[in-house]
Amino acid sequence: MLPVLMAFVCGLLCGSFLNVCIYRLPRKESVAYPPSHCPACGRRLQAAELVPVVSYLWQRGHCRGCGAVISPRYLLVEILTGLVFAALAWRFGWPALLWHAAFFAVLIVILFIDLDHMVIPNCLVLLLAVFLPARLLAGEIFFLQAVAGMLLGGGFFFLLASLSRGGMGEGDVKLAAMLGLWYGWKLLLPLIFLAFLGGGAFGVILLALKVKRRKDAIPFGPFLVLAAFLVSMWGKQIIAWYLRTGGFVEFLSAFLSGQT
Repeated sequence: MLPVLMAFVCGLLCGSFLNVCIYRLPRKESVAYPPSHCPACGRRLQAAELVPVVSYLWQRGHCRGCGAVISPRYLLVEILTGLVFAALAWRFGWPALLWHAAFFAVLIVILFIDLDHMVIPNCLVLLLAVFLPARLLAGEIFFLQAVAGMLLGGGFFFLLASLSRGGMGEGDVKLAAMLGLWYGWKLLLPLIFLAFLGGGAFGVILLALKVKRRKDAIPFGPFLVLAAFLVSMWGKQIIAWYLRTGGFVEFLSAFLSGQT
């Protein structure tokens, strides 16, 4: 339990930095300089104002200098990152937590940037590949599985992007390729299924509520990230459940044997 709690605290601290990345990277600003400051008045934040969660609650969601409202999403990102790190610590333990947490830290930044700007920066997509050697050395995946996953993910989404004529962005293609590289082709299949299931359900809800129209674009990156988390936590169980409850493989087998 202690490692999980420690991972949660580390996630809160990391989430504070991820907020900086989410805000600055789309604006092509340095994440290191200038130091953290209020975006409204430009006042440099003091050390006490940088403590995750606590500082937001202490300031009641307002800048101490100008009184400007601080978006509650800063708090959300910190708590979300803490929970993700804690879940990964419970799932993988040490030292695998190191590369899985780093991988998902980048994915969290991608998720919120795509939500805000409908763009996935190339630098973040490429950064995902940096953590793959650790996964290979740990024996979590084989090189050929990773390459096959990258080709499957990139190829499938490239085809979708070509056919949809802008409905699927280039960033989604690159992200799918990197997710395929990380998970391999076997786990990429349920990941894609879950992403489309979630994206489709969310789209239907937005249409029903008349928040979006049929031709309005919806960022797909967040659904790939959410599906990636589910696969990291329960990927093998999802595959086993799918096959056990009458998945496509069983249907195809029954069809070929003349039982349908």
